[in-house]
Amino acid sequence: MTDTEVYSIRNDFPILGTEVNGRPLVYLDSGATSQNPVSVMEAEQEFYEQRNAAVHRGAHTLAVDATDAYEDARATVAGFIGARADEIVWTSNATEGINLVAYAMSNASLGRGGEAARRFALGPGDSIVVTEMEHHANLIPWQELAARTGAELRFVPIDDDGVLRLETAREVIDPRTRIVAFSHASNVLGTINPVSELVRLARAVGALTLLDACQSVPHLPVDVKALDVDFLVFSGHKMLGPTGIGALYGRAELLNSMPPFLTGGSMITTVTMERAEYLQAPNRFEAGTQRISQAVALGAAARYLGETGMQRVEDWELRLGERLVAGLGEIEGIRVLGPAAGLPRIGLAAFDVDGVHAHDVGQFLDARGIAVRVGHHCAQPLHRRLGLTATTRASTYLYNTTDEVDAFLDAVSGIRTFFGATR
Repeated sequence: MTDTEVYSIRNDFPILGTEVNGRPLVYLDSGATSQNPVSVMEAEQEFYEQRNAAVHRGAHTLAVDATDAYEDARATVAGFIGARADEIVWTSNATEGINLVAYAMSNASLGRGGEAARRFALGPGDSIVVTEMEHHANLIPWQELAARTGAELRFVPIDDDGVLRLETAREVIDPRTRIVAFSHASNVLGTINPVSELVRLARAVGALTLLDACQSVPHLPVDVKALDVDFLVFSGHKMLGPTGIGALYGRAELLNSMPPFLTGGSMITTVTMERAEYLQAPNRFEAGTQRISQAVALGAAARYLGETGMQRVEDWELRLGERLVAGLGEIEGIRVLGPAAGLPRIGLAAFDVDGVHAHDVGQFLDARGIAVRVGHHCAQPLHRRLGLTATTRASTYLYNTTDEVDAFLDAVSGIRTFFGATR
């Protein structure tokens, strides 16, 4: 991809042509929420205008059309990550997907699901392993699971550069470990973690693996079979899709053995006043009225990214990320978190400005039309490990240009002077 092509791509995103505080919008917050191309917005609108009906319930034409659109979207999103359609469970977001797995394991620990679910049960003496760089969404559900079951929550630490200490991982992941949950790419550090090595360590002791792919599925080519993980989660709103929709990938044999998390209509086969029997996955995990229009729109987002080419997206963001990190590194008083320039990372950079609070940095940039994220980015333990309470994060996507990165760097270079923080 080139800047010329990216400028053409930007025509698909109406919001990028707006102004903020009298300046052209420079949107560098896609790590939080990406923008939507026209095709995604039209897909959801078209569903409501022409196919709106309950799915998997009605026999009339509109209901059949709605069900077809809903399941076509599932097949599209499954294909986007190399999965089978019956291995994709629709969720509200990645957070719900992680909670689904954690609560299913909790239910199994209570004896729900019978013999097939026994492999998911935990108790005292077992351990759950996460990493020190996790988003709260991939930490708190496991804290709660440990509290409910008596299992021990352990973590793999990072070094000062934000890289996992694999020598410690080989000690932390042991025969007591039942599941290893970790991020593919850090939403703060930009670090791309060694999935194959962590999966190998988990496999060696018979542990399950769950990959938080919120910052990888939108930005890198992802093939779940090649990664060899048991579960994987991602959110639609970070990959050009709408809010309110995400997905959990799980190996079919695992999903069909797990007890459900939410129960009610649409996920059952037979119900009496005393008991119920559940459908096979993915339906057993989609109780109630489904996220129909959002799923259809997410399917459109996956098609848009697929047509653009995920390898091209990765290459472009790698270029932007290198420009971000190198440029920030040249500005006095700036500390960039994560791998140094030249090392693998996704196209984002979180940084600390000496003498200026992150929220002041964000307001300074916003006044110049530049949208970034400030705070702890839902990763307080990581920030605490690095001796910080908050940072500023700039994150790129396929619609950002090198000119925008340069405008951001130019603005950052004036922050410490503006706040009188220079010495």
